[in-house]
Amino acid sequence: MFTPAEQGTLELRISADRLAPYRATVGGDLSRALALYAWNRDVSAAFAGTLGDLEVMMRNSMHEALAAWSAAKFGQPRWYLDPGHFLEAQAQADIAKARQRATSGGRAETPGRVVAELGFGFWRFLLASRYDRTFWVPGLRHAFPHHRGLRRTVHDTVKDLHLLRNRIAHLEPIHNRPLTTLHTASMTVAGWICPVGRRWLDEHCGVQRLLACRP
Repeated sequence: MFTPAEQGTLELRISADRLAPYRATVGGDLSRALALYAWNRDVSAAFAGTLGDLEVMMRNSMHEALAAWSAAKFGQPRWYLDPGHFLEAQAQADIAKARQRATSGGRAETPGRVVAELGFGFWRFLLASRYDRTFWVPGLRHAFPHHRGLRRTVHDTVKDLHLLRNRIAHLEPIHNRPLTTLHTASMTVAGWICPVGRRWLDEHCGVQRLLACRP
């Protein structure tokens, strides 16, 4: 237990502005605000691990689907070279930067290295309506073989998870987000990709335990 004076010191170190939304949530009580702040940190870390694993599964599945489609249609499995000239300018710029990072230090470029350098947002935007006919229908839908619905459903679910990931990355509060729904969404996307992967992700995810003991 921390004394009121020690709690005041913690508020100073964390900053009153940063603790303000937590204090507002618990009716101004500093002790409870600090407990909620610590819980927010823990559940953020748990979500970050789950979302990181999901991102790896998703980008690998999307890469495999696009590589197979591009090889069949253009004779070029490196889909990110855009042999069909479908990618918009921002996506092209993201890929150019990814290729630079992948080959830094004189390393040889490989598709795996390029894919690993493309962020969550890149994959989210590949699922947008602008690429429905060019990427989703002929190729990307196969990255989610257990999904029996619209592309929009996949995009919107991934979008929500991407926004959550960004809040966590910027150390913003997530205690006021629909965390139970977002946890379910992360497992849903994993299940669309691979039921075995979903089960593994669920077994190694600490989010539900933390949701059950929110202060």
